[in-house]
Amino acid sequence: MNNKRALVIDDEPDIRELLEITLGRMRIDTHSVENLAQAKRLLADNHYDLCLTDMRLPDGNGLDLVEHIQQYYPRLPVAVITAHGSIDAAIESMKAGAFDFVSKPVDLTALRKLVTTAIQSSELPPSPLPGECLIVGQSRAIQDLTTSIQKLARSQAPVYISGESGVGKELVARSIHKLGPRAKSDFVAVNCGAIPRELMESEFFGHKKGSFTGAHQDKAGLFQSAEGGTLFLDEVADLPLDMQVKLLRAIQEKAIRPVGGQAEIKTDVRILCATHKALELEVQQGRFRQDLFYRLNVIQLRVPPLRERKEDIAILARHTLQKLAKEVNLPTPQLSQSALKSLCEYPFPGNVRELENILERAFTLCETEVLDAPDLHLPSDTVPLNTPADQTPAGNTGSAINHPANCANYPSLDAYLEEIEKDILCHSLEEAKWNKTQAAKNLGISFRSLRYRLNKLGLDRD
Repeated sequence: MNNKRALVIDDEPDIRELLEITLGRMRIDTHSVENLAQAKRLLADNHYDLCLTDMRLPDGNGLDLVEHIQQYYPRLPVAVITAHGSIDAAIESMKAGAFDFVSKPVDLTALRKLVTTAIQSSELPPSPLPGECLIVGQSRAIQDLTTSIQKLARSQAPVYISGESGVGKELVARSIHKLGPRAKSDFVAVNCGAIPRELMESEFFGHKKGSFTGAHQDKAGLFQSAEGGTLFLDEVADLPLDMQVKLLRAIQEKAIRPVGGQAEIKTDVRILCATHKALELEVQQGRFRQDLFYRLNVIQLRVPPLRERKEDIAILARHTLQKLAKEVNLPTPQLSQSALKSLCEYPFPGNVRELENILERAFTLCETEVLDAPDLHLPSDTVPLNTPADQTPAGNTGSAINHPANCANYPSLDAYLEEIEKDILCHSLEEAKWNKTQAAKNLGISFRSLRYRLNKLGLDRD
């Protein structure tokens, strides 16, 4: 951090001295003043890489300075120092554009982490390199979303990402992480609705050996796994109320207590969350705590549904087909004009995820290098799923295949179905004496579909 410079504003000489000494040991030069007027004069005459300001000042408050910096020096990260327990003031400052906050009495370890992250933020390029943002599209809605992502990436404020199922909320969260100062640390995503209630506290905060039956060793929780990085809470509305209380404390205090632990552990994690539900309505109906909503919803970012950006469908389709083809080392198929027209006229209730699923199905089943409208099997002309017994694909001998007997032996239904598919493919290949063309014919699928499935299940390497 050589040649970095910070501006400190606080009317308490002891606090100014503490901050000067701490920053000096980090090899950061410091200018310190006691009021807003002096701070504005120094900002006009000098370049700074970081600003630390107290919330209560003789001639105003820290929020005034945050707004001033946002207007005239938007690339300068400013963190506020709040009185202990003044979480509301910290939230308001971050809504106004503050980078982060630190509470009095100042924890020097937490302060050093904040300063390091803020300096890294100030060193980020003005705009991301091509390909760094994971969101695909050129519509006005996506341009606005990308601009918001770039701005939010520089902050440490919690972000609530709202939107329908399948719009790409996790991709937005990953982009915020990837473009920000925490990019070199881990991005940890968790689906809050998928964790068993009795294991939830242990999953989030970890546990100590012997803290409950089955706790044979210490285990780190999600907060510890995301240390220095980003924790993404997907489907946060599915958290039970008792867990919401514990999560609120962890976020406000920036500390966790593992199950069975005696002491709290300080954490340095940025929180992003999402849900397809209307979180405001969940609060009104008493299913989600208002104080936690207020803490998570410092900044709200809405991801538009696909029907609001139909001009992106062609770009998304091409991107998806290129990705599918690359996975199995095959040429990328093209979409006919009628296929593209059908996609653009379809409402996509499942959004981008549904588009990807439609294209994956068409890619695996189509024999040609051009996908036509009938190949998409959109819901208006979907083939019935239940195939009559007398329509068994030609060449299928109906020989017994040793399917896994019990789904309960597998971690998920997907794993169980994958094992069944592996058995079917291996059996067909054995019958065809490992002639893939003949095996595909016997199964009644295209050669491309067989190759895709073998690659997807890892059988092409066996």
